[in-house]
Amino acid sequence: MQIDFPLSSAPLSEAPLDLTAFEQLEALIQTHLAEGRYPGCQVALAYKGHLLFDKGYGDARLAEPMGSETQGRLQGDPTGQISPPGSQSSQTAKSAQTAAVPAQSDTLWALYSNTKIMVATTLWKLMEQGQLRFSDKVADHLPEFAAHGKGDITLFQVITHQGGFPNADVPPALWQDRAQVRAAVADFRLEWPAGSRVHYHSLSAHWVLAMVIEAITGQDFREAVNERVLKPLGLNQDLFVGLPNRLLPAHSNRMAYLYEPSENKAHPHQLRSESTSTLWQQAGVPGAGAYGTARGMVALYQMMLQGGTLNGVRLLSPRTLAYALRNYTEERVDEFMGLPMHRGLGPHFRGESIAIRGLGSLAPANVYGHGGVGTSYVWADPNTGISFAYISNSRVPDPWHSIRLDQISNAVHAAIRTPSASA
Repeated sequence: MQIDFPLSSAPLSEAPLDLTAFEQLEALIQTHLAEGRYPGCQVALAYKGHLLFDKGYGDARLAEPMGSETQGRLQGDPTGQISPPGSQSSQTAKSAQTAAVPAQSDTLWALYSNTKIMVATTLWKLMEQGQLRFSDKVADHLPEFAAHGKGDITLFQVITHQGGFPNADVPPALWQDRAQVRAAVADFRLEWPAGSRVHYHSLSAHWVLAMVIEAITGQDFREAVNERVLKPLGLNQDLFVGLPNRLLPAHSNRMAYLYEPSENKAHPHQLRSESTSTLWQQAGVPGAGAYGTARGMVALYQMMLQGGTLNGVRLLSPRTLAYALRNYTEERVDEFMGLPMHRGLGPHFRGESIAIRGLGSLAPANVYGHGGVGTSYVWADPNTGISFAYISNSRVPDPWHSIRLDQISNAVHAAIRTPSASA
């Protein structure tokens, strides 16, 4: 599928990279595929407004027998409230696919928590327009959120994972009814006082932030993200918070299926429910439900690296970005992750810690980005102007997931030449 894209293409040699060293990245990916670690992945690298590398590896979808159905639980449904695949209420379609589908540069992948960056960018835009401040109380925009002692919680505390309700969630049965979603968010209960701990809120925080976006804009949050961020940047064919009907799996092979490791050695990759659940794909869960391409994600980060501008379109001011892209939690340990995450208002930073997550141990302290659970990482290096994305289609557990992300990111960092070294 031919899609207009806001970054012009340029050769990889344009970037400050040792190209021989960069080949280690492809060698590592090929090793993973040969070992059967995941069916496929997609990688992109951009530099100073140009797309220099954009490639799919392996299979976006494995061959499936006619009429096969998913196994496993829907991510975002920790209580198992979605009906099993095949039931009427599950909204899970049978697959008609029989042949494997190779990964391409325009293949759409489940982005999981990379979704949070699109929501954050929308909030940055609203802040710049004077429609919110991160020092605002959530209840300033959602008065009913004050219930159960939550009246003083700020947007800043929520977006930096200090809200105090990390395990709250909105049941999937409510996702299609915005009024019920908002009521569920208002009914969240505190697990500890806001601000007293840093603890990753995998889904809960961004349900709150999505409802704030809706209260301010009067739009469905999915529409607001698209209209205020993705469409102006020319990324609305590469990044989706909620897939439209025309891109659902019954109508298009553009979407990669999602897998997880199986104990069946003959079939080591088990299809996950997200692959065929129209409920999941359309809901665009604000903390985890987006789909997109690696090139779309590196372009979004190029906007940040270029002071708020992409392809001649200014979305944000440099000072807005400077405010959002700071290490606000410093060396405080994220109690869920077990290490300091150095959180900004959306992305997190590499920081100075020995232990890090996803961005690569070799990254300078000011490199920032975010990941998707068990699958992916995207980051930007303000020292060079490089942004990088790696997205795979098997949700694999730690410790191997974190190890492979460190290997992948370090393969790129090891290839980067500093200005002094390239002079």
